[in-house]
Amino acid sequence: MASVRYVAIGDSFTEGVGDELPGGYVRGWADLAAQGWADASGEPIEYANLAIRGKLVWPIVEQQLEPALALRPTHLSFNGGGNDMLRPRTSVARVVEAFQTVLRRCDEEGVRLILLSGANPSAQLPLSRVIKRRGDLLSRAVEADFADRPDIVRALNWFDRELATPPYWSEDRLHMNARGHHRVAARVLTALGMEPPAEWWSLPPLPQSGVTRGATYYREHVGPWVRRRLTRTSSGDGREPKFASWTEIRPSGA
Repeated sequence: MASVRYVAIGDSFTEGVGDELPGGYVRGWADLAAQGWADASGEPIEYANLAIRGKLVWPIVEQQLEPALALRPTHLSFNGGGNDMLRPRTSVARVVEAFQTVLRRCDEEGVRLILLSGANPSAQLPLSRVIKRRGDLLSRAVEADFADRPDIVRALNWFDRELATPPYWSEDRLHMNARGHHRVAARVLTALGMEPPAEWWSLPPLPQSGVTRGATYYREHVGPWVRRRLTRTSSGDGREPKFASWTEIRPSGA
């Protein structure tokens, strides 16, 4: 078995929504980081990704954490709370409790935690001030809660001002595009002590990033989101993890 066994849990941010390849495959920063990890180490790693779009933070913990730990990983990455921040009544303290639960279980199982904060989409969204304020509170609360744990790998994205600008976001303005996912992957690899490809920090702007505006944007993106809230459904309903068990990631060209 490979010496590095990395499993990712989370929501659309970690699943990779917004970074769709030809043919419809969703890639994202975690896939990119896994490949970059293998390339930087020169050795294969085992990789799993249990993240599913649309999940609130506690369903991530309740549905993904134990299956992830059952794989006996060496490293586990966790991010959540982005969908919670879009709800009108969200307890930041309750979200922080979810992060504490993940850390406690990783400690109990001897797994090293890779902690991420999501990127900040608020500048492009309706109710941007409200979303930014909630995200600021959550990010600062999580950082403060884990300040005395230098062993945790931190890849914190919320306060990255460059990443918050429109060229890093897909047309729905809520999910990063390929450019954004590469930048987050670069931050993860750097936090792990590896050198990512320099171009990952700022790929050339994509021609279609953030172009849907006005009534078209509300019809194609805001309307479906509102309907899901009214019907208490999720974009992740019925979806399965893309890598529920170990997949070997070999160094490029190996």
